[in-house]
Amino acid sequence: MVDNAVEILKKMIALPSCSFEEERVADFLQQWLEKEASATGKQQNGFRVLRIKNNIAAIPDNYDAARVTLMLNAHIDTVRPAESYTVDPFGAMEKDGTIYGLGSNDDGGCVVSMIQTFLHHTSNSGGHNGSGLENINLVLLLSAEEERSGANGITFAMEMLNGENSDACHLKRQIPEGFRIDFAIVGEPTSLKAAVAERGLLVIDATAYGVSGHAAREEGVNAIYKAMADIETLRNFNFEKVSPIMGKVKLTVTQINAGTVHNVVPDRCTYVIDIRPTEQYTNPEILKLLQDAVESELKARNLKNRSSATPGDHILMKATEALEIEKFVSPTTSDWMKLGIPAIKIGPGDSARSHKADEFIKRSEIEAGIALYINLVRKIDEIAGESCS
Repeated sequence: MVDNAVEILKKMIALPSCSFEEERVADFLQQWLEKEASATGKQQNGFRVLRIKNNIAAIPDNYDAARVTLMLNAHIDTVRPAESYTVDPFGAMEKDGTIYGLGSNDDGGCVVSMIQTFLHHTSNSGGHNGSGLENINLVLLLSAEEERSGANGITFAMEMLNGENSDACHLKRQIPEGFRIDFAIVGEPTSLKAAVAERGLLVIDATAYGVSGHAAREEGVNAIYKAMADIETLRNFNFEKVSPIMGKVKLTVTQINAGTVHNVVPDRCTYVIDIRPTEQYTNPEILKLLQDAVESELKARNLKNRSSATPGDHILMKATEALEIEKFVSPTTSDWMKLGIPAIKIGPGDSARSHKADEFIKRSEIEAGIALYINLVRKIDEIAGESCS
């Protein structure tokens, strides 16, 4: 199983797949899964493969709308390679059990581990849909444009699968009646620890306005000073609601710019605010709270990058605890924030390697990732059965 996974990973690495340029790797994965679907279908109930722009979905043929549906999700795109690579970022070199290359760790290891997990449960005998699973549906979604939060990534794919997009008509025959996704495992390199919550992201462009004048005279209103006053207010702003799992909302001013020449009082000062929300506030709520507190004009770049937290009594949490998987709160965002359903984020590899030169993942990590995913899906299926009994 791990040999198959590593073979797929090496072929993925060899196909450059930066965000918005995933077509070649999507073609490869689609064709590979379709071949597997054909082979599986000849033996027992198989699965269908759907292409949604550069997103690839796999759905069991005997999907049962009466059962809950778990989605395995990982992304197939990468960032651009760092200039300081000492190995070929697309060479897919393996040395001493370590596979090197762009996207090997983020997020190729999770992609191939989830593919093997999906195939394992689909090809296993027994279960309501020939998947070895008695109580849940299992679907796979390999998504695009994650690194750049693109419009044609997971949000578009979910809208198409759920029939919420007007362009979904051509997929209607391929999607089972009553199809829905209830919860998800999001594959990201977490050293096989489970992120049960992740902070959101709210970036605000702020502008303080003044009146220009000559610096040698008592003229004008200095926009820098107005910005300084507002920045001090923001620095000391108290978000009263505290998350029991994430703590307080984190706010940091990260950029500032004003003035063009030394002898003119600037009439405009711009600065950027980086905010990491918790589940206690929506992004629009945070924007309004801050706008009411300062004179500067605040404009959010995106209000959709919300925080995520899965309730402690959810089936995902119960399965994680039953398998004694270490839990943590992730400070970074992922496609989880776009799902709008309960999820956990977990996968092989180490996030510290992501977006860096000479990215790598170990064969042993992929093997452990496959084993964990298979056991986690099986445990979720067991708990789902107990809930229904």
